[in-house]
Amino acid sequence: MTVNADLRQAKQPVSGALAGPYGHPFHPILVTVPIGAWVSSLVFDIASHVVDRPAFLVRGSMWLIAIGVIGALAAACVGFLDLFAIPTGTPAFRTALVHMTLNLAVTAAYAGGWAWRHSGGPAGQEGVGAGQLALSAVALAALGLSGYLGGKLAYRFGVRVADEAAQADGYRTRPPS
Repeated sequence: MTVNADLRQAKQPVSGALAGPYGHPFHPILVTVPIGAWVSSLVFDIASHVVDRPAFLVRGSMWLIAIGVIGALAAACVGFLDLFAIPTGTPAFRTALVHMTLNLAVTAAYAGGWAWRHSGGPAGQEGVGAGQLALSAVALAALGLSGYLGGKLAYRFGVRVADEAAQADGYRTRPPS
C-alpha cells in the first residue's frame, strides 16, 4: 500500500454502525465516561481526607470507579474497531498499540482498585487508604499519557478523522447575493 492508501484506510470505519460513521467515530465520545468518572473519583478520594464524615465520599468514589471501568470497556470495544482500520507496521499502528496497552493497564488497575476497596467492607469513618489513593493517582497519570497518544493518533496521524476535502466544507463561504 502507498502512504495515501494507508491514510485513507485509517480514516474509514471498519463498521460505521459499530464504530461510528466516517468523520464521526464513537470512541472519542465514549472515552469521556471513564475519564470523567476516574478524575471525579480521585477528587472524592482526596476530599475524603478533608471532611469529618468521609463515608459518602468513599462510597461515591467506588461507584465512580465502577462506572469508569464499565465506560472504559465500552470505549475499548469501539477503539479496537478503530485499531483494525490502521495498517500494521506503521507509526500510527505502533502508537495505537501503546495507547491500547496503557488503557487496558489503567482499566485493570482501576478494576483491581475497586476490588481492593470492596474487600475492605463498608466505608467507615476514615478516608480512602493511602495506597488506594496512590493507585488511583498513578492510574490517572497513565491515563493522561494514553490520552496524549490518542490525541496524536487523531490530530497528528488523522486516524478516523475526515480528510481535508471533507473538512473544507466547514470553511466555505456563501457567494455574495
